[in-house]
Amino acid sequence: MKYQTRDFGEIEVETRQMLNFRQPVFGFDDYTRYAVLHDPDAGEDVAWLQSLEEPDLCFVLVSARVLSAAYEPGLPPELDKVIGEGEHECWLIAVIHEEFQKSTINLKSPVLINWKTGFGAQVILEGDYPVRHPLVTEAEGTC
Repeated sequence: MKYQTRDFGEIEVETRQMLNFRQPVFGFDDYTRYAVLHDPDAGEDVAWLQSLEEPDLCFVLVSARVLSAAYEPGLPPELDKVIGEGEHECWLIAVIHEEFQKSTINLKSPVLINWKTGFGAQVILEGDYPVRHPLVTEAEGTC
């Protein structure tokens, strides 16, 4: 199907790219249908969560894989009831600052995706995780 977007213009979205959020992105409760878009130039660890209901609503996602093994959050036990059993991907919403070095990712509320079921959810984790964790470390200049 074709969808109009603010950032990408008109896009063709295949069914396998579509997700239904059973637990919406916080603050955006009215929007539950999204597509995950990738740009090969950005690499496999960056994606865009584009609303299929609101052309102006799009989140930048960074895969949790870019973090060290220290980020192994305990996921809520009811997660399987929300997005279904099986493997899921863990993505972090990024806020890209005009000065890229000031960009952050939200470790407290990851976006979890189960491609087998086509469901997604944003969850609030127990534990002390920052909402604004630096995307780029000053020492290394990398994620």
